[in-house]
Amino acid sequence: MEAPPSQPLRSLNELTLRDGYSLEDLVDRTVLGEMIRSFYDLFRLPLRIYSASGQLLADATEQHPFYAYLNEFKATREAVQGTVDGIKQINPAETGELTFPCVSGAVYRIVSITYDTRAMGRMVIGPFVPAGVLEVSPELRERAAGLDPVKLQALFSQMPRVREETVSQIARHLCKSLDLILFSGHRALLSSNMHLASVRESYKELESKNAKLQEAYDRLKELDRLKSNFLATVSHELRTPLTSIIGYSEMLSEGIAGDLTEEQRDFVRTIYEKGEQLLQLIKGLLDLSKLESGTMSLKKAYSPVGPLVRDIAQTVAPTARKKNVGIRVHVEAGIPEMWADTARLRQVFLNVVDNAIKFTPEGGTVTLSARITTLDASPEDVGGLVLMARRQAIEFRIADSGIGIPDPEKGRVFDAFYQVDSSSTREQGGTGLGLSIVRRLVESHNGRVSIEDNQPNGAVFVVVIPCRRATMA
Repeated sequence: MEAPPSQPLRSLNELTLRDGYSLEDLVDRTVLGEMIRSFYDLFRLPLRIYSASGQLLADATEQHPFYAYLNEFKATREAVQGTVDGIKQINPAETGELTFPCVSGAVYRIVSITYDTRAMGRMVIGPFVPAGVLEVSPELRERAAGLDPVKLQALFSQMPRVREETVSQIARHLCKSLDLILFSGHRALLSSNMHLASVRESYKELESKNAKLQEAYDRLKELDRLKSNFLATVSHELRTPLTSIIGYSEMLSEGIAGDLTEEQRDFVRTIYEKGEQLLQLIKGLLDLSKLESGTMSLKKAYSPVGPLVRDIAQTVAPTARKKNVGIRVHVEAGIPEMWADTARLRQVFLNVVDNAIKFTPEGGTVTLSARITTLDASPEDVGGLVLMARRQAIEFRIADSGIGIPDPEKGRVFDAFYQVDSSSTREQGGTGLGLSIVRRLVESHNGRVSIEDNQPNGAVFVVVIPCRRATMA
């Protein structure tokens, strides 16, 4: 026979508080104190409430002049203290209610506080004098030999005098009031416990999901590292023989190995061009691998903006002329020098401008412009003070009048190997690496790159490169 499942039962007991709760858990001491104080103000009967562990939870008492007088003498003080100690040892749980006599002739009523069939604590009413008792006890007279008997009797006569039936009624009413408080506290504690259990379960579930996500992330990160290493290794190994192929095809086209026929020269020229195309792809893979691994170093220096933009325009001019695409340049006056790796920024702009020309139809225009702007400064720029921090920057805009980029694709074109038209019949070639490298190089300069629409048609690539110093707006 299988053993009953113990864990679910323990969880259920914990949730429903079957494993135990105390009077302290269920009552608000402030509310309890206010309640018994109202009873004291109404009946003038001292009242104390203790937990099952003996802790005093509420006290509505004032020392009567009779007991203050008894405490002035050692013998009577010790006798009264003996009564108090005796009360602390009594447990009325079995009978529910009992009367405990005081050496003075007064009595205490001790009532068990129960809830949900369990003893939660006790209520002590008194001391008070039963209605039929008129004089102090003979035992007290023996102990109070040094006290003034007239004063002692006079003070005793001022003690609260109540019939025991009335005290029982008061005790029952108190118990009913306490029962309502305990029920309310029990319900609140159950609700709180269930809420905490729900939160714990949700936290465990979230923790489990986080652990799985972290595991998946670590696995993907490792795969990404292996991919980068693979690309770097393969690209490096391909680059050496490819350089030889390009070199020998160039020598053949120049006639170093002998004269070639026109057809042979065309073949060799095709080999050379395709080799160069493949070499550019390999360089792109190597750059991407270095950027992903963080091993690409930037050689930054102050560089003028105008010469860089004009150099880009001159470099792409032959390609633009072949396609009958116009190139325009506009550089705003007074632009400060950049703090950047000029070679890498040249690579960025050549890539973007080549793309613009590629996707601009014959007779279209590509415009290169530069102007001064501002950029939100990073915490590193201004020592962590980013409130209202602005940094002077230079904005480069490469606008074309081509086919444009659909809005859903604008964020994805910067992903490695992604192409807007990935079909086998697409008109324009490419590997989808260029813009990914562009974004990473721009970000390595703490810059931003984005895409806007060019009205009425085309696209605008906006590259913002910060100047060296951050300024407060």
